Amino acid sequence: MWSAPGRTRTLTGQILIWVLSILVLTVTMGGVLFTLISNQSLDRQYRLRALGIAATVSQMPQIGAALQAGDPQHTIERLAAGVIDAAQPAYVVVTDRTGTRYSHPNAALIGQQLEEPVAVLDGQTHLGVNAGSLGISANAKVPVRAADGSIIGQVSVGILETTEQSDQVQEVWLIVGFSAAVLSLSVLGSLLLARRIKRVTFDLEPAEIASLLQEREALLHGIREAVIGLDDDGLVTVINEEARRLLTAEGAVVGRPLTDLVPAGRLRDLLTGAVPGADQVALTEDSLLVVNRMPVVLSGRSIGSVVTLRDRTETETLIRDLHSVQGLMDAMRALEHEYANRLHVVASLLEMGDHSQARNYVSQISDTSRSLGEGLRGRIAPPELAALLMAKITVAAEQDVLISVTDDSRLEQATASPQSLLTIVGNLLDNAVDALANTPVPRLVTIQFDDADGVFIAVRDNGPGVPAHNIDQVLVDGYSTKEARPGMRRGIGLALVSRIVRRAAGTLDVFPGPGGHFEVWIPADPQASGPNDEDTQ
Repeated sequence: MWSAPGRTRTLTGQILIWVLSILVLTVTMGGVLFTLISNQSLDRQYRLRALGIAATVSQMPQIGAALQAGDPQHTIERLAAGVIDAAQPAYVVVTDRTGTRYSHPNAALIGQQLEEPVAVLDGQTHLGVNAGSLGISANAKVPVRAADGSIIGQVSVGILETTEQSDQVQEVWLIVGFSAAVLSLSVLGSLLLARRIKRVTFDLEPAEIASLLQEREALLHGIREAVIGLDDDGLVTVINEEARRLLTAEGAVVGRPLTDLVPAGRLRDLLTGAVPGADQVALTEDSLLVVNRMPVVLSGRSIGSVVTLRDRTETETLIRDLHSVQGLMDAMRALEHEYANRLHVVASLLEMGDHSQARNYVSQISDTSRSLGEGLRGRIAPPELAALLMAKITVAAEQDVLISVTDDSRLEQATASPQSLLTIVGNLLDNAVDALANTPVPRLVTIQFDDADGVFIAVRDNGPGVPAHNIDQVLVDGYSTKEARPGMRRGIGLALVSRIVRRAAGTLDVFPGPGGHFEVWIPADPQASGPNDEDTQ
């Protein structure tokens, strides 16, 4: 029941001690109160019993007649003895008006005067406690009346206190027995309760529970990752400040269902476990989150789950910036390779002495490169976007993919931010080139721009396209049918495009295959454009 000396009592011992202390105090106070009430009740009962006997004796005709005649035949004594034998009072004393006794258990007192005055001469009955010659007794005194109603004597009946105490002792033993039974049941109930509590608390003592609570609070609020604890019913049990920030949860959160805190979508599905998997990506309005959900099983019982959230917005932005730089480096490498081949041709022509043909060849390739760059710059006003298109065209050519900008494309008054346009165009072209990776040549991608009413961008390819049943899924963050690239997560590009377009109050349309077809429209009204999006490709 108790632990070793010097240590705190166990939970079972504490519960047992407290329950027993309360019950002992309660039962003791109840027993004392019941005894007092019982004593008062017994006193009254015995007085009334004595009154009944005295009234019966006083109404006997023989008693009145014998008193008036002086009881020469000792009739009163015989009648009193018979009443004592039948009703079991301690005494029945009959006296006349002057107090002379005509009956008494002690025969030596018969004919003697009472020590106290006759009490019933006032015509009333008297109840009380009498300290007579036989001891303290519950006493009743009743007048004896003649035929004309005059008082001719008194009947005094008493029941000794020892008889009353004997009955009280029996009742006390009943109380003690009942109290012992209650205490026994209480001990058993306390042990069962302690066992149940120990099972619920996994056999942890109060001090251990308090220590775990302190450690949990320190851990939750001392780590940078967002942590959310859920029970089996999906109610939030713990949440730290980082989780509140990422979920924009305010006010009382603990005890509320997770579905009240997170709107319907991929993030809620990941948090509730509807979508399983480790390191799943969820894109919110402000962040890119990596979500992990782990069930918690303790002693073979499920007690809920723990969800961790990592804010990968900055990291993912850097990774995409690096991949953009890598793409530019690949473009430069491709150009270097192409220029090296051309220089070899020029050098060979010069060595052969065909200077005229070398001059024509150099002029031809110079006009071709200059015309492509000048053509894009003449139709695409943002220089960053024109440079991005040149780089994508060059890199795609290394993969035998031809990217062409339609002849009717114009983008001179772009109302959207250049960074948003780079993200949209870069992701759409990357997806189109990736979709053509395993298709036969020719592999064609066309992109169209229009700034007549806002910004319109259309990207088409001759690949397999998006199946009709997957159109609603391709814009969901984390959804992808392609293998992940090293260090970079799939299923984010189109989700980023969708978020930019949604913030700008525009539209993003996906058309079913065969052939990929995506169209983006961003309104020209600056009031509808919203804040610039700083997401990178």
